[in-house]
Amino acid sequence: MDASKQPFKPLERSVIGQERIVRPTLGYWQDAWRRLKKNKLAMAGLVILILLTIMSIIGPMMSPHTYDFQNYEKTNLRPNAEYWFGTDDFGRDLWTRVWMGTRISLFIGVMAALIDLVLGVLYGGISAYYGGRIDNVMQRFIEVVYSIPYLLIAILLVMVLEPGVWAIIFAYAITGWIGMARLVRGQLLSLKEQEFVLAGRTLGAGARRIILRHLIPNSLGVIIVSITFAVPSAIFAEAFLSFIGIGIKPPLASLGALLSDGAISMRLHPHRLLIPTAVFSLILLSFNLLGDGLRDALDPKMRK
Repeated sequence: MDASKQPFKPLERSVIGQERIVRPTLGYWQDAWRRLKKNKLAMAGLVILILLTIMSIIGPMMSPHTYDFQNYEKTNLRPNAEYWFGTDDFGRDLWTRVWMGTRISLFIGVMAALIDLVLGVLYGGISAYYGGRIDNVMQRFIEVVYSIPYLLIAILLVMVLEPGVWAIIFAYAITGWIGMARLVRGQLLSLKEQEFVLAGRTLGAGARRIILRHLIPNSLGVIIVSITFAVPSAIFAEAFLSFIGIGIKPPLASLGALLSDGAISMRLHPHRLLIPTAVFSLILLSFNLLGDGLRDALDPKMRK
């Protein structure tokens, strides 16, 4: 049959153009960032965290008074033109002390979360990859450590070490990594049976390469979300220890120490409690909002 007599018509250019890919493809992290930007609450939390971090750096520089300068002639002043957040019992500038305390609390939270990240990811990765008897022994060790009360560990460390920033970080890190280790172990147990792991073993990749280059990168979404919740947990732990008197020691300031001082004079000078409480609450709220947004953005099931 003659092909020229068939009812075929050449496509117009406008129809051909409809088959063209007009939007560039997005990678996993680009797509996650795109979906995170659509979450207004998560972005608000991120912006607040950035602003608080900037103020913790430049805030003390904006005042002519240092955080430990005492002026007994100007004790317990309310917020005014000279002292924007007022003063405490020793006449110290609360503006400087609040932002210095924010800096210390954020530092404790971030450092404790990083230690949890390193210990938890390595421990959970090794336990999940080797499995069997090694996994059983490592999990029994986790149960023993988890059974030790955190407050008891903190008190013992404070007695052995000098009370301060690093004592609080180590006290939290001793037990804080357990949750990360269990999370990573659960993720890697489901990933190590995938085809790409079998392909890596077939090509001669060792256990270290498979864990660090294949298994852990495929669990980064869950790990990042866990970190955003670990930081406020560490900050809250520092605030609790400082509140009961075994944390940061004066004249050094932290949000927990400021809350403890403000609670004593809450009735007579409420500003000493309300201002640090507001900053402390904003930090915890921002991390929680950002963590929820990251969980939705990094979850493949949430893609539309």
